[in-house]
Amino acid sequence: MDLYLLRHANADTKAETDAARPLSPKGVAQSEKVARFCEAHQILPTIILTSPLVRAKQTAEIVAAHLQVKLETVAWLASGMQPENALRSLRPHEESERVMIVGHEPDFSELAAHLLGDGTQLHLRKGSLTHFVVAELTAGVARLEFSLPPSLM
Repeated sequence: MDLYLLRHANADTKAETDAARPLSPKGVAQSEKVARFCEAHQILPTIILTSPLVRAKQTAEIVAAHLQVKLETVAWLASGMQPENALRSLRPHEESERVMIVGHEPDFSELAAHLLGDGTQLHLRKGSLTHFVVAELTAGVARLEFSLPPSLM
């Protein structure tokens, strides 16, 4: 499986709750940039799974609409996701060729380290897209293909 981790784009700091924080204008532009990059490089997920938090959901909606890909909101991608739970929750999609998940830090850095299994630590910037080839949904068997911040897309 090609697994793409898309960290939510830049968000406003003011909202009633952290979960309600929407994308900032910069975040909308970052999300659109990611969508154009994916289209230009034929990164076409079979499905996009997103955190229910507003900033992640808006990021995913922009990308999914541009690529015309099915979008599903899943609670397990909310802030505080554990790597083992993520892999378990991805199992229903393991026959999919390409899956994109949209979520948060430090969750994605922890998932990346878990997938690589070698203690490697990545810091995934807002709006960054990270690609892993995952032979099976277990720790330590993924191969990192790339990790790009929006400024390089």
